[in-house]
Amino acid sequence: MTSNAKIVLRKKPNKEGLYPLAVRITKNRRSNYHYIGHYINLKDWDEKNIRVRKSHLNADSLNGLLTTKLSEANKMLIDLQSGKKDISANQIKQKLYASSESITFFEVAKDFLDELEANKKLSRLSTDKARVNHVLNFSKSKQLTFQEIDEQFLRKFKIYLRKKHSLSERSIVNNLIVIRTIYNRAIKLDIVDRKLYPFGSDKIRIKFPETEKIGLTRNEVIKLESVKNLNENETHARNVWLFSFYFAGIRVADVLKIRWSDIYDERLHYRMNKNSKLLSLKIPGKIFPILEYYQDNKQNDDDFIFPEMKKANLKDAKDVYAKTKTANKKFNKYLLSVAEQAEISKKVTMHIARHTFGNISEDKIPINMLQKLYRHSSITTTINYQSNFMHKDTDEALDSVINF
Repeated sequence: MTSNAKIVLRKKPNKEGLYPLAVRITKNRRSNYHYIGHYINLKDWDEKNIRVRKSHLNADSLNGLLTTKLSEANKMLIDLQSGKKDISANQIKQKLYASSESITFFEVAKDFLDELEANKKLSRLSTDKARVNHVLNFSKSKQLTFQEIDEQFLRKFKIYLRKKHSLSERSIVNNLIVIRTIYNRAIKLDIVDRKLYPFGSDKIRIKFPETEKIGLTRNEVIKLESVKNLNENETHARNVWLFSFYFAGIRVADVLKIRWSDIYDERLHYRMNKNSKLLSLKIPGKIFPILEYYQDNKQNDDDFIFPEMKKANLKDAKDVYAKTKTANKKFNKYLLSVAEQAEISKKVTMHIARHTFGNISEDKIPINMLQKLYRHSSITTTINYQSNFMHKDTDEALDSVINF
């Protein structure tokens, strides 16, 4: 596909009400803009003839500059199109207007974060934005280049996270993963040479530390189910937790989006928010009392079962995310009280509903069936997850040696 360059006046005024002149690079109907650095009044732009009107004091100088910029862009485009490698409009812009060493880590990071927002991955956006800010606070400069992110930089960054922010080893690894992701994007954009890549077996290795996943036991779940005299908020929090657990640990963001219309033929039909997987599960008998508890507040079949999403602006992903986050925090607060009254010493949160299902299922369910229940894309993920709760073999092996 051919690409082209054109001078345009962007319709995004600055604080003074002036509009920026730019070179627009277009390929495959996707455009990217390089701002020339000059702003003019809208009435001084001749859209038809693509030039600054004589009503502008510096019309001749600006038009001369625009002609030069367009000529340079077209010449470079011809050179780039003569190559065999197919590149995007954004890559063309990078090659036209910036040396690789001048493009900063934070410029590529912004594109990465903007992409997360555009794809409505707001939970990841929130966490990864904080991690990018850790890099900014550590480097103390927005001009950090990829050439500066070497092994020494990353080792010092790890120490900084450990001492300054008291982060766990897992959290430190998550910060390094974000840097690695952005660095790989820069390599693909030809911003930095792959030979400078600071990650690898002989450089900075990213290895997940083993973490303990704690779930409730069967007896602890029975205690949670049977505790009496809960107030309205505590009852609601327990209901949402049990609803999640009874359906193999559905994530709270998905639980809150379930509607009455998703339940038919005595099955729950829902689509996971995380990976868009569609699932149909038989409704366990223990679910019906929970549904009955909310029946009186049902306005129609398309209404949400739980109340948190009823007032959300469903067209605004940020509002949905904010209400989900607030609800999860509220549930966890009341679950602490429920656990205390049930005489459960473990910290009960919405998240461990999933761990609890894994803990009780142990090795009783075939791994491929667990993969379906957990909605994992890869069976390897299921194996790694479930290994946290499978202790029968090691317990029997230990007993076989010491019980004499």
